[in-house]
Amino acid sequence: MTQENSLAEALAQCQEDKVKALLKQRLDAGTAATDIVAECNQGMAELGQRFAQGQCFIPELMFGGMIMKGVMAELGHLLGASEAEQSIGTVVMGTVQHDVHDIGKDIAIMMLRGVGFNVIDLGVDVPPDKWVETIKQHKPSVVGMSVLLTPCYKSVIATMDAIREAGLRDDVSIMVGGAAASELLSENAGCDFYGETAVDGMKYASKVVGVG
Repeated sequence: MTQENSLAEALAQCQEDKVKALLKQRLDAGTAATDIVAECNQGMAELGQRFAQGQCFIPELMFGGMIMKGVMAELGHLLGASEAEQSIGTVVMGTVQHDVHDIGKDIAIMMLRGVGFNVIDLGVDVPPDKWVETIKQHKPSVVGMSVLLTPCYKSVIATMDAIREAGLRDDVSIMVGGAAASELLSENAGCDFYGETAVDGMKYASKVVGVG
């Protein structure tokens, strides 16, 4: 496929009109919806790579996520299975207890969904027992905690303690990110990974499920 007709490249470059035109072209040609999603997932991964290399910034990431959301809305009726069945894995994301910031978390969720993950968004100010309950219910491959306020590092540790006490620690890979997060916090709390950016988290989650 030439670059000119690449849906993945158009999405990576956040060319909304071109994405819409190529999407229509694919649908008119009878391309399977799952194949279209796979191509768009490649585009989102490339957009993440562009961000990591400093070739684009947070507004582009968010815009790319919005374009991808529009594609999924267009294809929804053609995807016979549920989002979870179509996904490459499940991730539980949330902002830890006593922290109400959600921008970083939401960008990470956009990136994860963009490359094919089913993401359970717990929102903000999530208490430890809610994390435990959701892990039990959805059995995710990865859990991602966001923390932007330094005093809330205690909430990361409390959440990790609750997950261990519930006997779930060995069942999931746990990542932490956000302005107050660091390698030191990740190590002290017993997390598996610290991500400086949303793209780092997306790459780690992809590696966990064997597609990165």
